Amino acid sequence: MNKDLTIGNPQKVLWAYCLPMFGSIIFQQLYNIADSLVAGKCIGENALAAVGNSYNITLIFIAFAFGCNIGCSVIVSQLFGARDYNAMKTAVYTALTASAVLCAILMAAGLLSCDTLLRLIKTQPEIMAASSLYLKIYIWGLPFLFFYNIATGIFSAMGDSRTPFLFLAASSTANILVDILFVKSFAMGIAGVAWATFLCQGISCVLSLILVLKRLSGISADRHIPIFSWIVLKKISVVAIPSILQQSFISVGNMMIQGRINSFGVSVAAGYSAAVKLNNLVITSFTTIGNGISGFSAQNLGARKYERIREGTRAGLKLVWCLCVPFCLIYMAAGKYVLLLFMNQSSVKALATGQQFLWILSPFYFVVSAKLVADGVLRGTSAMGPFMIATFTDLILRVVLAFLLSGLTASPLGIWAAWPVGWSAATVLSLSFYGKQYKRLTTPLNPPACKE
Repeated sequence: MNKDLTIGNPQKVLWAYCLPMFGSIIFQQLYNIADSLVAGKCIGENALAAVGNSYNITLIFIAFAFGCNIGCSVIVSQLFGARDYNAMKTAVYTALTASAVLCAILMAAGLLSCDTLLRLIKTQPEIMAASSLYLKIYIWGLPFLFFYNIATGIFSAMGDSRTPFLFLAASSTANILVDILFVKSFAMGIAGVAWATFLCQGISCVLSLILVLKRLSGISADRHIPIFSWIVLKKISVVAIPSILQQSFISVGNMMIQGRINSFGVSVAAGYSAAVKLNNLVITSFTTIGNGISGFSAQNLGARKYERIREGTRAGLKLVWCLCVPFCLIYMAAGKYVLLLFMNQSSVKALATGQQFLWILSPFYFVVSAKLVADGVLRGTSAMGPFMIATFTDLILRVVLAFLLSGLTASPLGIWAAWPVGWSAATVLSLSFYGKQYKRLTTPLNPPACKE
């Protein structure tokens, strides 16, 4: 059901909107966690390292899909908040068309450069074949990734975060079962892990697209609706391109860090593979809530209700900090037992690596979550320049310090220590930019709401 985020108690409205999104991302992450879990427990340490190795490259493709999601969602939210349903429909159709073209280009580039990318991150010879196989199957499923993200962006823009949650809950649960079936019963190895994700994500994508198009057909238009507009594409691109660049450069940075990690051996790579999935579960959860705050801010920007944006920001901070507490406690006190879901007790070095990573990073979740809330407001109000500055500050610091500190300590400990420094510096910037953006919006000469 579509929901107007410009009315009602801001905290209640935002929490009701964001909590299903949080649930959705938990199930979304189960796709990757299930792949690593089944690979590590049912195939072996090399398979776990291969999935983790490929994962850093898949993040590049996810970055593009995420950018399309955010670009579409923010513009559609602004138009929905402004009650401009004609332009809103055009924005949806334009986003679907542009995403299809972009996806086709990425598929061709990915299939041609797959092995080259794996060599660039210094993939060990013993996991090269498995990494390549997993990655190529993943690339064939990119259309499902792209169109599912567009569909969820549209649902979220219209205030419906419940429908994507239901789709993901069903498909992620099915993915775990199909993973086990393909690997244990059909003995398909790492290919079974990849094909299970392909199949379940494909079904979820098709069903979500059918429903979103049906939902749009129920919204009346008072004139002919163009199915593509260069003007609307430009508006979407203003938000989407910085988001794509942000996520892409983060992915490239992670690939560089992965190459450094690989130099410490397969056991360290396997331990990092498991721990980074757990870390990404948290960070992606915060990012998703930030996306919800983007939608909330965008609708209220369209309706010119600027005070609600500030109230929504406060509510968002309360929400993410409530989530920080259990994640931090679990990873600090019981990280070993969570990591054992991915590996066996005999993987001593891998287990120690994963524990060390989680112990260093988890206390700083309270810091980075505040950054991601502020980033959500910046995106929702189309302040993409400041958003990019804060993001690149984090990335550059993490990559440079990862190489510098790991060289000084001659251990991966230096790599893990780089994360909190980058997060802290970028959080200061994001909060500062948020304050300036809110002040700009609430001055008498604030910009008009989004119109086609």
